[in-house]
Amino acid sequence: MATRSPIIAVLGHVDHGKSSILDKIRNSCIVENEAGAITQAIGASAVPAEVIKNFCSTLKVKMEMTIPGLLFIDTPGHEAFTSLRKRGGNLADIAVLVVDINEGFKPQTIEALEILKSFKTPFVIVLNKIDLIDGFKVFDDLKNKSLIENLNAQTPELQAKIEEKLYSIVAFINEKFGLNSDRFDRVDFTKQIAIIPCSAKQGIGIPELLMILTGLTQKFLEEKLKSDISPNAKAKGTILEVKTVEGLGLCIDAILYDGIIRTNDILIIAGLEKPIITKVRGLFEPRKLSDMRDQKTKFQSMKQVIAASGVRIAAPNIDEVIAGMPFISIIDPKQLEESINELQKEVSDIMIETEKEGIIVKADTIGSLEALIKLLKDKGIKIRKATIGNITKKDITDAESNYEKEPLDSVILGFNVEVEKDIKNEKVKIITSNIIYKIIEEYEKWKIDESRRIEERILEGLTTPCKIEYLHNYTFRQSNPAVIGVEILIGKIKSGMNIMNKEGEILTNIKEIQKNKETVNIAIKKEQVAISLPGITVGRQINEGDIFYSAIPENEFRELKKLTKYMEKDEVQLLKEIADIMRRKNPVWGI
Repeated sequence: MATRSPIIAVLGHVDHGKSSILDKIRNSCIVENEAGAITQAIGASAVPAEVIKNFCSTLKVKMEMTIPGLLFIDTPGHEAFTSLRKRGGNLADIAVLVVDINEGFKPQTIEALEILKSFKTPFVIVLNKIDLIDGFKVFDDLKNKSLIENLNAQTPELQAKIEEKLYSIVAFINEKFGLNSDRFDRVDFTKQIAIIPCSAKQGIGIPELLMILTGLTQKFLEEKLKSDISPNAKAKGTILEVKTVEGLGLCIDAILYDGIIRTNDILIIAGLEKPIITKVRGLFEPRKLSDMRDQKTKFQSMKQVIAASGVRIAAPNIDEVIAGMPFISIIDPKQLEESINELQKEVSDIMIETEKEGIIVKADTIGSLEALIKLLKDKGIKIRKATIGNITKKDITDAESNYEKEPLDSVILGFNVEVEKDIKNEKVKIITSNIIYKIIEEYEKWKIDESRRIEERILEGLTTPCKIEYLHNYTFRQSNPAVIGVEILIGKIKSGMNIMNKEGEILTNIKEIQKNKETVNIAIKKEQVAISLPGITVGRQINEGDIFYSAIPENEFRELKKLTKYMEKDEVQLLKEIADIMRRKNPVWGI
């Protein structure tokens, strides 16, 4: 067994500086060459131990390196991180969450942190762009000095401003996620998340970031970084991208996280229904400090590649390969069956096909599907079926079959997928987005709104439980009809509704409801309205301070008992109270 480089995912909101940080480390110009300075494809960059030591020499800290270096995954936006998985969790050993100190947490930042938390991936936070805070000064003689020296050289006002911005982030993380964090030089690394202020543009704070990543992985992830490099070792990895390369044809860009892959290895790649079995014809690795995405990157042909590494694989018959899928390469054909079973189990463990109830979930890759499932299950949302691919007519049919039994499950949630044309269905709600938490947020809002609509439709023709109080000093007319002021304590009243007293005697019906001197048909909980009551006289049948209830017919009560899931908790309790009143006269009322 040997120690491999830790795999580090860099996440964050668009334009908060993910690529700029790696760019500074690589001393390359990926950012300048890409449209809008936003990463356009998944990349991997290997940073050797000697480069890390050289970067951190300005900190005057003695660094013992027990890892060969760091392997950075640079994701486009945020969603690619979810695709990068291995059995049992996320591919990344540790993550860097990049936040613009001036803009704070954005939707994609929240999404990234939610996913890191759900996968239990350790991470640090980089507060980038400190140089853009009004008043920040860049001192030439401090360019090769530590972050703390650069901060201490600022005016007291500027230092206070940075502290204020930093601690607003600390407070947000604690309030939103229940996590403790602080500036890196003030944290207990076993209990808190380290925050590193930095300027990718000026290089301030980058040495501290590399030092902390190296220190954390060497101290806490030593066992996790063990990789089998014995002669017959399997290689395990994840597909990043399938693309055509000039001179090579269709190739796979991948991350290798365990073992050794060799030319002529048998390559087994997981598929939706069955694995793809092929042979490694060529292996290509970008030169150190290069990025697989950069068109100027020189690739060198390799006989073997050792984990952890980004690697380009040339192999025949890979047209059906899907990004995000796991793969295994073997040297011994006797390991074929075992490897096939291992990969397909990994896929089937995630995809849900035959649960009895719940919603339909679709995603673009196996990793993003797993992330979506995790976050949905954390919220107690049941899933009937979860698979990869675009939303099809079959998915619509599956979702619609839920409608009669549970209309709130007649839903399809899709992450990073398309909806096939002309498959709309009024009974099926489709929610898609490329931000997972937005899908969940929209679904939860729709569920609340739809519950209300269903409740109104189902309960529309029934006398629902209602409790009202006759307010003191609000008698507008004593009789013919009596007009009084009431407050609705529970439920809602409707014009035409019969009301009874606490002995269960029907008094009259509500002829009219007035709110703010206007006639209305309905009044709801906490509202105060005037009601007209024919056939009764104040001081005889009713008095100020009396409590009235809706008089529910026995047959309607039996229906309401089946529909309590559409009622508020206090309405359900009131239904029981009304039943108790009626059963004083007739013990089997409503049974």
